[in-house]
Amino acid sequence: MTSEKQADAGLDEAMDDDARALAELGYTQELHRGMSGFSNFAVSFSIISILAGCITSYGIALRSGGPSTLVLGWLIVGVLVLAVAAAMAEVCSRYPTAGGLYFWAGRLAKRNRREWAWFTGWFNFLGEVAVTAAIDFGCATTWMAFMNLVWGVEATPGRTFLLFLGIILVHALLNVFGVNLVSLLSNVSAWWHVVGVLVIVVALWALPEKHQSVSWTLTGFHNETGWSFLPYVFLMGLLMAQYTYTGYDASAHVAEETKNASRAAPRGIVTSVLVSVIGGFVLLYSITAAITDRSEEGLAKLSESATGLPPAQIFLDSLGSPGVAKFLLFIVCVAQFFCGMASVTANSRMSYAFSRDNALPGSRIWAKVNPRTGTPTNSIWLCVTLSVILASPALFSSTAYFAVTSIAVIGLYIAYVIPVLLRRLNRDFTPGPWNLGRFSGLIGWVAVVWVVIICILFVLPPVAPVDVSTFNYAPVAVLVVLAFSLISWQVSGKKRFMNGPPVAEAEPPADSSSGTGSAPGTR
Repeated sequence: MTSEKQADAGLDEAMDDDARALAELGYTQELHRGMSGFSNFAVSFSIISILAGCITSYGIALRSGGPSTLVLGWLIVGVLVLAVAAAMAEVCSRYPTAGGLYFWAGRLAKRNRREWAWFTGWFNFLGEVAVTAAIDFGCATTWMAFMNLVWGVEATPGRTFLLFLGIILVHALLNVFGVNLVSLLSNVSAWWHVVGVLVIVVALWALPEKHQSVSWTLTGFHNETGWSFLPYVFLMGLLMAQYTYTGYDASAHVAEETKNASRAAPRGIVTSVLVSVIGGFVLLYSITAAITDRSEEGLAKLSESATGLPPAQIFLDSLGSPGVAKFLLFIVCVAQFFCGMASVTANSRMSYAFSRDNALPGSRIWAKVNPRTGTPTNSIWLCVTLSVILASPALFSSTAYFAVTSIAVIGLYIAYVIPVLLRRLNRDFTPGPWNLGRFSGLIGWVAVVWVVIICILFVLPPVAPVDVSTFNYAPVAVLVVLAFSLISWQVSGKKRFMNGPPVAEAEPPADSSSGTGSAPGTR
């Protein structure tokens, strides 16, 4: 009994340390701190979801580069994204708050800190809304493919959108019930992804009679874009990987619900990306090697498969058993459901934190925490409603879904890179307990350069000829976000966001996890 009491006392002390560290950053502990380090990792890992992004976006890379983009492209992007994640994690360790990126920008900026925080926050907020919309609409698309295989249900835009509405509504309700349920489901999700990938990989290597060669699987090329400059085609196909590697900032957004956050949250960011790089490579290699017809005509047919999902068609063609193919697709369906749930969690926590600092219109409403469940219930419904609005054009145009995907990538990565850049320019930055040491500068600048490249790359037209149906609307959307941020700043932001995120009177020591000292301006 004594040892149990000591363990409980140690846990309480750790949670008190987290609350004190949060108070030093200017906030009162309001959310329930019930997540373990594994749960923190699981939320980000679930949003990255190699069984969601790799499957729903497989066709993007298949048409724009084929096997080389799918497999080698995944590794190339993965290494560069790992640099972005590590640079973000170093800042997260110093400032483990639900606001995440915009709070970091406000703290790291030497001048115009409110403006930096404002614009970072809006790109992060709208990028996460776009990610939630893209994930749940992609989930609905996969579920329609599954229902087409099992019950012969025709996948129409109307039915897909109605299913999307049902899925996102359930995700909202699960998040409303409380962080303990979300934490449990996130843990289940992480293991479902790991075991699910293993089951799919084993089936794809054990059942097909033959596989494509290593050289073709790694370097084969396929082009349906209409562009003839092959390096450009390859680069445009990287959108599949880059889109999948989004959402790992979730570990920061649930930091105020995580125990020992200054260490657990940055580890969650980096580990979620690293495990996804390895698992995604194995999954994509296995799926691509299982393609039965590698001719140009065969690959083109995959892009136009009746299921609307090339990997589902590969399962059917290669496994020789419709039952097994349906089971593998069921694994993917459940994984994508978990992915969408975690995305709503991260999105709502970010909007709660942004509202806590009075940045969103109606902030008093969105910053409220349900005293019974310890969750920002109003913010959950706000994010879900905005995601539905953003996804609604997909009722009329499939191009809209890919535009939302590009918006999610560009919007989020702009928000990701701003605090990383400001950290490199701020020589007074004091690292937290998790840091990159002497490699910090190299990794940070690699991250900045890569994000600049993708922000240019993914506003370019992916297919030719360019017309109304093939136009890339991502640059228009990004300009709209930028214009909205500028106008709203001038009209009301300066007054509403008068104080911005809290500023400490003096920076606490490097390892603030022990949390000694008082809050400079606790809210």
